[in-house]
Amino acid sequence: MRWRNMLAAIAVIAAGLALRGFGYELGLPFTVVKYGGSILWGAMVFLLVAVAMGSRRMIVSATIALMIAAAVEFSRLYQTPVLDEFRLTLAGRLLLGRVFSLWNILAYAVGIGMGMAIKARLRVLDRSQ
Repeated sequence: MRWRNMLAAIAVIAAGLALRGFGYELGLPFTVVKYGGSILWGAMVFLLVAVAMGSRRMIVSATIALMIAAAVEFSRLYQTPVLDEFRLTLAGRLLLGRVFSLWNILAYAVGIGMGMAIKARLRVLDRSQ
């Protein structure tokens, strides 16, 4: 099951990178690119937590993922020259973001729900084999 969760996380990461990298070129509106990326980021966090925990209880993984996502979002309120410089890099933008928004936490929660749906589907596939 862990390897399927990891493959799902990699697919979500690829989708997020594609959305952020090509969304505007494809003519997608700002809100789709911005919050779609945040939703995918939340799903990624959930799936990676699920891989790390190997837990059968999704609610535990979801709670930890939401705590991580909220902590990352609230960390944007903390400013230091080193952090601000890192946030200007591609890795910093993708991992930490630059601007605090409560809407992002809502998007992360939606993404975590999406990650839970993916994990539930993978569980059904495992049982059918």
